[in-house]
Amino acid sequence: MAADKQRQDERVLPLPAAPDAIELRHLRAFVAVADELNFGRAAARLYLSQPALSRQIRALERLVGSDLLRRSTHRVELTLAGDALLDRARRLLSDLDDAISTTRSVGGELADRAAKAWQPLDDLFRAGAGIQQFRAAVEDFHAGLTLPEGVGVRPVNAGGVPALAVSEVADRPPTLLHLHGGAYVAGSAFGFRPMAGALTLATGAGVLVPDYRLAPEHPFPAAVDDALHAYRWMLDSGTPAARITVGGDSAGAGLVLSMLMTLKERQLPQPGRVLLLCPWVDLTGDVRVSGAQEPQPAIDLRQFHRFVAAYLAGHDPGDPRVSPLTADLSGLPPMLLQAATGDPLAGDARRLAEQARSCGVDARLELYPVSAHVFHYFWSFLPEAADALERAGAFIRRVTD
Repeated sequence: MAADKQRQDERVLPLPAAPDAIELRHLRAFVAVADELNFGRAAARLYLSQPALSRQIRALERLVGSDLLRRSTHRVELTLAGDALLDRARRLLSDLDDAISTTRSVGGELADRAAKAWQPLDDLFRAGAGIQQFRAAVEDFHAGLTLPEGVGVRPVNAGGVPALAVSEVADRPPTLLHLHGGAYVAGSAFGFRPMAGALTLATGAGVLVPDYRLAPEHPFPAAVDDALHAYRWMLDSGTPAARITVGGDSAGAGLVLSMLMTLKERQLPQPGRVLLLCPWVDLTGDVRVSGAQEPQPAIDLRQFHRFVAAYLAGHDPGDPRVSPLTADLSGLPPMLLQAATGDPLAGDARRLAEQARSCGVDARLELYPVSAHVFHYFWSFLPEAADALERAGAFIRRVTD
């Protein structure tokens, strides 16, 4: 094998050293396209727009002085020069990623960065802040996140519910309905734009984020009704139910289950897939903290249940529409649940997956070794978050493709 490799290397013409201007992002772009042989999938994998990805590939080809890819209307192929570069670029990037991962795991800098982002919310929870303070802090938190490059946002009237449609391609009909978190009392479509942008790049789907009504001004079932109106609007716009994914994070995941149970009750068509990110679904007040040993940022379940009281406004917490952990979930679509092992709400994800499976639902649970609740928000710098979104994208593309 070593002799074969030596002979192969000898057939490669010695060229002058490449210019110093070649950057790692150029190589990552090239490797992604070479792996996927598809610019759209490679762009989603790197959370870039396709035009941005194309610019990086063209810059690399200009710097090395060779065409690396052969493009046609329906195909992407490696040239001989691209084939010569690919394995070497992979090795270089792999070695660099290993070095960075080792350094990060030792230093814990990324976990600290996520914890610092949550810190203002953590402080408010500990101080027993009111709903208005909590709402302002949630908006400030989301304002500190980054909207991915190349993502478009437009306002939509989704069946009477104000919403934002987020996509990489202009006017792409949304096929992912996402219900944002915020303990049923906070959060907005505007604040959720960065996360919606990451979702649209990871999944290739247009994302619809409704501004559902919040408690205590609008208690249960106002938010559920708004989610249903947005879902019916997608159906009425011509998107088949089987091509729609309904997702939610934290309390938004609980709202997803409420919507699905209402659809079941009314014998309306279910969506094709369900994506639940760090779901919070136990509103009974039965506080079960996961086995994490260290303090967690921005999660105090007893404070959360103050907001539950505002949301339910006296409604029976045993109603199957708000207590999926004891409900008959049979007939619900396949679902992917993702949670962080150090999140005190990880127990909700585990129990929900068990309940769904016991009812015959295809429920897959993925656990990631991080502590932050809804760690997906930190996709721009946290490797586990980027990996989770990539897996979510593969799950959803089974519908949208």
